[in-house]
Amino acid sequence: MSRLLIAIGVLLIVLGLLWPLFARMGLGRLPGDIVIERENLRIHFPIVTALVISVAATVALNLILWFLNR
Repeated sequence: MSRLLIAIGVLLIVLGLLWPLFARMGLGRLPGDIVIERENLRIHFPIVTALVISVAATVALNLILWFLNR
């Protein structure tokens, strides 16, 4: 269990360090993200961004678990 927590922590640190790179690539403003802009209101629903992050996290965690269970 401690290996899993360490792996998750390392993954979060790596993602945090790479976040500026992801922002430059357009993550957070993908086609499919809903943005509603009015005079004094801006609402952002990053639906596609959330899906991309979810798939990437699922793949990464499955790979980590696969390597730890070998």
